[in-house]
Amino acid sequence: MRRADRRIALGFHRTRPSRQLLEHALTLGITDVDTAFNYQAFEGHRALAKAAGDLIHEFAVSTKVGFFPVGNRNYHSLRRWNLREAIEKTVCELGVPPAVVFLHNPEESLRPLHPAQAFDYFADACAELDRAADVGLCAAWGVASWEPGPLIEALQAGTACLRPSTLMVRAGLSLDAEQLNAAERLATEFDIKPDGRWGMSPFAGSTSDEAWTTTDLSAFLAPEQDPTSVQAAFRLAFELPHCTRLAVGSSNKRHLDELYAATQLEVIPGAVDKYRELITSPG
Repeated sequence: MRRADRRIALGFHRTRPSRQLLEHALTLGITDVDTAFNYQAFEGHRALAKAAGDLIHEFAVSTKVGFFPVGNRNYHSLRRWNLREAIEKTVCELGVPPAVVFLHNPEESLRPLHPAQAFDYFADACAELDRAADVGLCAAWGVASWEPGPLIEALQAGTACLRPSTLMVRAGLSLDAEQLNAAERLATEFDIKPDGRWGMSPFAGSTSDEAWTTTDLSAFLAPEQDPTSVQAAFRLAFELPHCTRLAVGSSNKRHLDELYAATQLEVIPGAVDKYRELITSPG
């Protein structure tokens, strides 16, 4: 993978956007930002638009639809009218059509269904997102899946389904064998090209965990590089599974600088392949 193919999508799951952080991201050449309809208690799009102001046009915004408010809690739905209303509201709140709209964790609705029923439900949702792209409410659409298993089962139960151009799954050293295999298998099921594969949660929620600050990962990296453990782990997340973008949250300019520098690191492909083989091989 060429250096230019490794990109950061600045994520706003746990982090509120600020003008200063967005301006700093642009100085680094980071132009992808990632959010969702339900982030920030369903205020994430308005918060991003307010923080970015006139800069919103400088960014390619990816977002997700699938969770909706009811009283003081969320519920998940893939029903077409829910998705349509959410996408239309998203464009209104952002002031620009998103670059990508993801179906947000479709497995939440598919898990309790028979696989054949789940396939029909999922295919209908895909048709709605495809319609949104056709009418200009977004440039492209995709699927973001936290636990791909139920979605894989649904896809195997059907035949004709519109395919997304983009897939987002968990990535990084925190994945176990089952999670890594499922993520890669889903990309194969959808026939997603490498430039359409995105990763998320490379640190499983926090870079302050001792695993990311003390583990020596130098065996995975080409010599004559001197990254921190956090940088090494972030760079390896692009390989596990293979992806070209990583959505990651940061509220600190220095931390963002550190992550951006990590995209330039070179790994030893054989070492990554050996690690993959060790954790995914039976026994």
